[in-house]
Amino acid sequence: MDTSALRESATFDRATIRRIQQAAETGVYHIRGWGAKRPLPHFDDLLFLGASMSRYPLEGYREACGTDVVLGDRHASKPLHLDIPVTIAGMSFGALSANAKEALGRGASDAGTSTTTGDGGMTPEERGHSKYLVYQYLPSRYGMNPDDLRKADAIEVVLGQGAKPGGGGMLLGQKITERVAGMRTLPVGIDQRSPSRHPDWTGPDDLTIKIAELREITDWEKPIFVKIGASRPYYDTSLAVKAGADVVVLDGMQGGTAATQEVFIEHVGIPILAAIPMAVEALQELGVHRKVQLVVSGGIRTGADVAKALALGADAVSIGTAALIALGDNSPQFADEYEEIGSAAGFYDDFQDGRDPAGISTQDPELMKRLDPVEGGRRIANYLRVLTLEAQTIARACGKSHVRNLEPEDLVALTLESAAMARVPLAGTNWIPGSGL
Repeated sequence: MDTSALRESATFDRATIRRIQQAAETGVYHIRGWGAKRPLPHFDDLLFLGASMSRYPLEGYREACGTDVVLGDRHASKPLHLDIPVTIAGMSFGALSANAKEALGRGASDAGTSTTTGDGGMTPEERGHSKYLVYQYLPSRYGMNPDDLRKADAIEVVLGQGAKPGGGGMLLGQKITERVAGMRTLPVGIDQRSPSRHPDWTGPDDLTIKIAELREITDWEKPIFVKIGASRPYYDTSLAVKAGADVVVLDGMQGGTAATQEVFIEHVGIPILAAIPMAVEALQELGVHRKVQLVVSGGIRTGADVAKALALGADAVSIGTAALIALGDNSPQFADEYEEIGSAAGFYDDFQDGRDPAGISTQDPELMKRLDPVEGGRRIANYLRVLTLEAQTIARACGKSHVRNLEPEDLVALTLESAAMARVPLAGTNWIPGSGL
C-alpha cells in the first residue's frame, strides 16, 4: 500500500499510539531510564557573543584561562578544590555495575574533579579510586552509616532529582543481587522503591537540624550539598540556603534516571534553562551568590553547555547520562545485542532491566566483565578534558581569563521561549521577553 499520502496525527503519533496499546495490553505503566525525550528549550537555543571590535578576545595558546572552582567554603573547613567546573553526578551501585562506578571514580580523579555515590551506599572500588567523592544522603538511607559519611569528601542531601521531582527511586528485582541486597538490607531479587521524602524531617526547619547533625558527625570538615529537582527553584534554593547548605545542586528535567515512570520523566519538573536564573535570583537576593555555590545538571553534553550554564550564574555543572555514553553506553559495537533485546544502539533506555550489553547498567557478572574500569576511566577523563577545553575556548573568545567570569551579557537567545527563560535578549534586539524593557 502506498502510504505517501497518509498524514500522521500530531496528537496521536506512532509512539503515542503504541504507548496506549501497551497500556491496554498490560495494565502497567511504562518504566524506563534515560531522561525526557521530547524537544524542550535547552542550551542550544542560546548563542555566545564572541569578541570583535567592542570586546577584546584572549589568545588561546598564549593567555591563560582558569577553570578551577572551590565548592563548599561557606562553613566547611575542608571544601572541595576542583581543577575543572564539571563533576560526575550521583549514580548508584545497583543501578550501575561496580566496574562502572570504579571507572567514574578513576576518570574524575584523573581530570581533577569529583564523583558522587548515589543511592545504596559507598563501594570500596569507588572510594578507592576517587580523589574527591561526594556521599549522597537519600530518603531511603540504603547503605548509610556514619563511618562512610566521614570517609567522604562532601555530603549531598538529596531532596529531589530532575527526572522525577517529588518521586522516589526504583531498582527492580533483577538488579538486586546478593551484594546489592546486602548493602541496602533488602531481600535478593525483590523490587526496591525508595521513598519520595526523608523520614526524619518535614520542612526546612527540620533540615537545618539534620544539616547541623551531619556537620557534627563529620567534625565540620565536609561541605554539605543540598540537591533539588527543578520545579520551584527560587523557593527551594532560598530554603536550602537558609537551612545551611554550602552548595545547592539544581537538577533540570532533562536529567537522566536509571528507572522511573515515563509519565514522570516527560511531564514533571522544568527545563534547566528556566531553572538556573530563578535559583541565581534567590542567591542574589540573599546576598550569597558565589558564596553558596550553585551546581547545575540535566542535559549537559558539550563544553558549550558548560559555558552557558556558567554564564547564567552556575559555579559548576554535573553530568550523568553523558558520562555513561562516554563509558560506552549505546555504543554501535553492541548493535546486534541491542537488537536482540528489542532496542538499538542510540535508543537503548531499558536501564532497569539489567541486560545492558555494555556492562554499565547491569549486575550480571558476565556483562560487567565487558567494561574495563581502567579503559573506562581513561574515556571519562578524556571526555571531561574536552568539555573543559571547549568551555575555555568560548570563554577566551568572550575575553574572559577564567570560565567563571562568563556572564549573561555574553549571551543572546534564538527563540522567545529561551529568551524569557534564560532572561537574556533575543538575538538582534535588546529585548528580554517578560522584563518590561
